[in-house]
Amino acid sequence: MSTIVRVTKEFSFEMAHVLWNYDGPCRNVHGHSYRLFVTITGIPVNDPENPKNGMVMDFTDLKKIVRREIVEVFDHAVVVNSRFGKEKTALFSELFGNTVLVDYQPTCENLVSDFAMKITSCLPAGIRLHNLKLHETATSFAEWFADDNSAC
Repeated sequence: MSTIVRVTKEFSFEMAHVLWNYDGPCRNVHGHSYRLFVTITGIPVNDPENPKNGMVMDFTDLKKIVRREIVEVFDHAVVVNSRFGKEKTALFSELFGNTVLVDYQPTCENLVSDFAMKITSCLPAGIRLHNLKLHETATSFAEWFADDNSAC
């Protein structure tokens, strides 16, 4: 069989963030329990001699990529826009420890786009990131789709 199949793995992590120059309550440091759904596409291996026979990608291999690139970096971190400046970002690091500086506003929308770029760069040949869904709360999420971004 040589049909394209989508495979999804779910991840969860705890993360805090603060939004620079925001006019609502998210201008204060606060945290969320994030859920990230990673969907890849590819053709399952069709080789009885291959230990990955029947798989698009071993879930364990996908897990290693996402844990290394996303979960281990962002879990239990405070994510801060570098526009806060060195004095404030140093204070965040002193107060909260694991502080991740990003060059964008750490909204759910920007985080999911950043995660897509990080994951895409690590996927093996023949495997394509189809979409990501990042839940910031139980009822709020942002999605990234490769097809929507293919012209970018």
